[in-house]
This record gives sequence, C-alpha cells and structure tokens, in this order.
Amino acid sequence: MKPITKYAGIVAGIVLVAFGVGSSVMGVSGRSEVRDALRQEQIVGTPDMDSRIANKPVDTGAKAKLFADGMRRHALAATGDQVYSQMGHYLTATGTPTDDKTAAAIDPKSGKPVENAARNVWVTETALATALNTSYFAERVSTFALVMGAALLLIGIGFLVLVVPLPIEAAAVRARRGAAKAPVVAAA
Repeated sequence: MKPITKYAGIVAGIVLVAFGVGSSVMGVSGRSEVRDALRQEQIVGTPDMDSRIANKPVDTGAKAKLFADGMRRHALAATGDQVYSQMGHYLTATGTPTDDKTAAAIDPKSGKPVENAARNVWVTETALATALNTSYFAERVSTFALVMGAALLLIGIGFLVLVVPLPIEAAAVRARRGAAKAPVVAAA
C-alpha cells in the first residue's frame, strides 16, 4: 500500500472523529437549548390535557407537542368544532357567521363589517402551536445530531484502529529488510 493512502486513511479517521464529536456537542447543546427555552416560558398543562402533562410543566419537545394537541382541542371547543377556514369572516346582526360582507352587521364605531372574533382564536392557537411543534421538531433534530455524532465517532475510531497500524507495520518491515541486508561480522 502506498504511504499516501495509509496517511490519508489516518486523516479520514481523525476527520470522522472530529465531526462525530462536533455533531454530538451540537446535539446536546440544541436539546438543552430547547428545554431551557420551554422551562423559561413556564407552561403547565391543563387538567383536561394528556396525563403526561396535565398539571405538569411542559419542559421537553415531546411535552410541547402534547400541549399543542391540547390547545387544538380547546380551540375546537371554543369555535364549535370549526377550524379557521370553516368559519365565516364576518358576523350578522344576529351573531351568525357569514362570508357575505353585505349581510354582515356594521360596527357603529368604525363603520366596517363586524369581524368574527372566533377566527382570532385560531390565529392565536396556530401561532402558539407552531412554536410548540417547532420545539418538538428541534428536539428531534438534536437527538438525530447526537445519534449521528456517536455513529461518526465510532466509525472514525474504527477507521483509525484499522489504518494507524499500517505505517507502523511498514516501518517494521523496512527495518527487518534493512537488518537482513546488513553484513554479518564474524566474531574473532
């Protein structure tokens, strides 16, 4: 095997170990950051939510996802099981939702059609749920980075175990060849 190939293998092993360590550190850091940010918000599940978060702090990505699911149920209850796209944009004089601007009640202060305030429940729920689900996603990505870092680290170490002995063995072979060619001096 050519010397450049042997040393390239060692360099590749060192690079894999470095990427493994870096990825693992980023994974641990990302996971910690997600959990710190969730704790900072002091979110506590309501009694009617999943038993894993009911009356408990939401401090992990998985718990944040459960809380977002609970918020969705609350929003559906508040809007009569209608999502944003199903609700009328305006309210009539009797309080019935409508998309017909001409049938909508007119706000005496602004002179504009009265908007359906229940739609704002969905705007708020969607914004908050998106943030919570992003925490879940970020924690999953951090876990993936940690697992990939461990895999790269193990591959790099394995690679080094295989290639580091090669230059040492080559030097030993050269030394044996040199010793075999050396003249033998007879003892007097």
